[in-house]
Amino acid sequence: MARLRVGRVQINVETAGAGDALVLLHGFTGSAAMWEPHTRGLAQRFFTVAIDHMGHGESDAPADPKRYGVGFAVEDILSVLDHLKIHRASVLGYSMGGRVALALAIIAPERLSALILESASPGLRDAGARRARAAQDAALAEVIERDGIEGFVNRWERLPLFASQARLPEDVRARLRAQRLQNTPTGLANSLRGLGQGVQLPMHEFLPQLRIPTLLVAGALDPDYCERGREMSQLIMGARLEIVPDAGHAVHLEQPEAFRHLVAEFLVSTDYALR
Repeated sequence: MARLRVGRVQINVETAGAGDALVLLHGFTGSAAMWEPHTRGLAQRFFTVAIDHMGHGESDAPADPKRYGVGFAVEDILSVLDHLKIHRASVLGYSMGGRVALALAIIAPERLSALILESASPGLRDAGARRARAAQDAALAEVIERDGIEGFVNRWERLPLFASQARLPEDVRARLRAQRLQNTPTGLANSLRGLGQGVQLPMHEFLPQLRIPTLLVAGALDPDYCERGREMSQLIMGARLEIVPDAGHAVHLEQPEAFRHLVAEFLVSTDYALR
């Protein structure tokens, strides 16, 4: 673990292995720790760089929601890469981390050698839908601050989006819950206010311009994000879409071996293609 100073805040970064760099970006309520079951295998071939988003894990949780915005999130990742003297890296983002990864690919494409998006979205096209989502996230942020982390996590785990996770082994669910409980009310509330889909502008119009090898992954039990994956696969030139059977929103958690194989196979094939 290393807490790197970026301006006035500190970002937690977990690194392992050696080889080509692979940046790992977790989802909302997660942390770099969520990737540990995968970094053990991936680190045999790649130098993995797992980053705690602002307000999550061991990174700082500023009081200003604007500090959590996607522009700052991208700057934080670039600062980490600069600190580690990494010019180009493959980037894997899950859910919220997928939106950040996509923004990074749009803003600084020269820093990416490959892009992997798991259960990710390019945002909400409709302005009315964004306003509604922003209001929903603002209300949820107040609930987090009022009820505390445990009360919020109890509510979060009951969302239909995560229904398929009820089938996971008890120890896996316990580890996931422990990761979520390590976050702070301020961090999660401000992450919703600053980085939620309601406040982030949609990225659809930029997708046809991407020229980065891209893998899109979604779980067959998560139809909404399967559709978003199909939409992005039609907009990103040469993008590869993989729908993983018997998995919901968190493919990496529900079908870990299949997920790890997809990621490693894609990155190795991309590496050979670029050489």
